[in-house]
Amino acid sequence: MAEAERIIGTPDIPEGARAEQEQPGGNARPDERSGAEVARAPAAGSGADDADAGDTGGPAAGRADDTASSGAAEPAGGAAARPRGKRRVAVLFAVATFAYALDLISKMIVVAKLEHHPPIEIIGDWLRFEAIRNAGAAFGIGEAFTVIFTMIAATVIVVIARLARKLYSLPWAIALGLLLGGALGNLTDRIFRSPGVFEGAVVDFIAPKHFAVFNLADSAIVCGGILIVLLSFKGLDPDGTVHKD
Repeated sequence: MAEAERIIGTPDIPEGARAEQEQPGGNARPDERSGAEVARAPAAGSGADDADAGDTGGPAAGRADDTASSGAAEPAGGAAARPRGKRRVAVLFAVATFAYALDLISKMIVVAKLEHHPPIEIIGDWLRFEAIRNAGAAFGIGEAFTVIFTMIAATVIVVIARLARKLYSLPWAIALGLLLGGALGNLTDRIFRSPGVFEGAVVDFIAPKHFAVFNLADSAIVCGGILIVLLSFKGLDPDGTVHKD
């Protein structure tokens, strides 16, 4: 065979074509390329594609990171805390000032115009104005514990003043204002009226039929207490939050 081929000879092939055939991966068809060349081509292209993907996906990745970080900054429960509104300290002290001033003025008028005088009938025998000195608590209860009631009133005033720092509920501000004004009104009598400091007798003058004699400070305390009980039953807290037990 070798001798026959030598005699017959090989077809004339141009030198350039022969060089291209001998060179790996020349102008051969894609299906004729070696497996190594095919493997190298996608690898090179994938690097460029990865670079393009990195350029395109960069902002998206940044946004995703921002979203993740903002989600981590949210309060527990996944929702923002409910704003509680304005603090109601001004309302509390306005109500307390009004209740205290009304009680103080009424007692001054009673002492000046009604004490040592016959009672004044407002609605027949059902309601009279009669000046009485009360050494006990509201409605004449516990006359032997004047100092204790004085200390209780002072403690109530301090507690209400401390509670005012986290007061955001308007109904609670009104209720505590009534309590504060009433406590201050009776405490003023305990301190400045006879027989002495912290033992002074409170001036009472409202005398309903078949009921104890009281004053406006007692009325403010009772109204404030009733309002607090109603607010507690409705689940409203002084900071404005509502809970259901």
